[in-house]
Amino acid sequence: MSSLEIDLSASGHEALNQSLSSAAHDIPPAEAEQIVADHYGIRGTASPLTSERDHNFRIAASDGKEYVFKISNAAEDPLIAEFQVEALLHIARVDATLPVPRVIASLDVQSHLNLPFNDASTGAFTRGARLLSFLPGTPLHTVARTSTQRRALGALLARLGLALRGFFHPAAGHDLAWDIKNVGRLRELLPHIPDRARRELAGHFLDNFEANASPLLPGLRAQVVHNDLNAYNVLVDAAHHDDIAGILDFGDMVYTSLINDVAVGASYHVTTGEHALDTAAEFIAAYHAVTPLEPLEVDLLFDLITARFVTTVAITGWRAARYPHNSAYILKNNPAAWSGLESLYALPREQAQAKLRRACNME
Repeated sequence: MSSLEIDLSASGHEALNQSLSSAAHDIPPAEAEQIVADHYGIRGTASPLTSERDHNFRIAASDGKEYVFKISNAAEDPLIAEFQVEALLHIARVDATLPVPRVIASLDVQSHLNLPFNDASTGAFTRGARLLSFLPGTPLHTVARTSTQRRALGALLARLGLALRGFFHPAAGHDLAWDIKNVGRLRELLPHIPDRARRELAGHFLDNFEANASPLLPGLRAQVVHNDLNAYNVLVDAAHHDDIAGILDFGDMVYTSLINDVAVGASYHVTTGEHALDTAAEFIAAYHAVTPLEPLEVDLLFDLITARFVTTVAITGWRAARYPHNSAYILKNNPAAWSGLESLYALPREQAQAKLRRACNME
């Protein structure tokens, strides 16, 4: 998922600002190849990579090396791309062993570029661009899940959080629709959910968040976090699927409550039935073993995980209707989010809190 911002001064659907509602102008692979050659001195073949809003290309260089070339949506503030690049550079300095993309400098030693483009209908505009290393591995969403894998991923997210601790950038505090703390602003999207029962289910958990979590979040520790550790953004070793080989896509990175990052990652490990939180609890416990969580943070995880699900169904449903040509990609996490809401609706909040406290040895 790419960076989606909220315009706080607008009303109605415009509360989801231009950066959320604008589709990316098309860029042919040949143009991407020429930009990479001109600015990085790398000759290669560009293959488009699926993206929600930006233009991303896999560059297969003539010398056998591979890269990812990312061109931001024109509606996105160029400072956002700079923020993401600076974070990756910071991580490389603080913990070079973390398996995240490395930033490739341009021929004039720039870590990110602001490039001019031209569109027949809108005229000239500027877009941010950066070249990153290509991480080898197998996408997590294509392999079987295991307990060892979940715990490794929870521990790795905690390490990433530690690496980002103390990092800041002028764009870090931008208002992001995918930041859980902003889920209340998505209430206007619920009418776009056609099924009444599902619409009411999302509304129930939105009410729960506003009553139980929203008032307490400002008092919790906060920092820059990855904010999107879903199975499409994780690579595992091709031969040993329990080993995490890479964390991708820093497009939703933001300064927010630290526990929100844990909730986002944990939400992708919720299953079905009466033990729906058991596997998520493994992920949370592994994170806690590296970066100890505070009791209040743990007690809010149920509210934050369900708020993440509401965020997913609200935004992806709305965007898929606007951009049907890209709906398969936009909706990739939508069914699991609905399943998660339905499973956790059957689990009393107090019972969920007790389970996660036990997982973190707080009882």
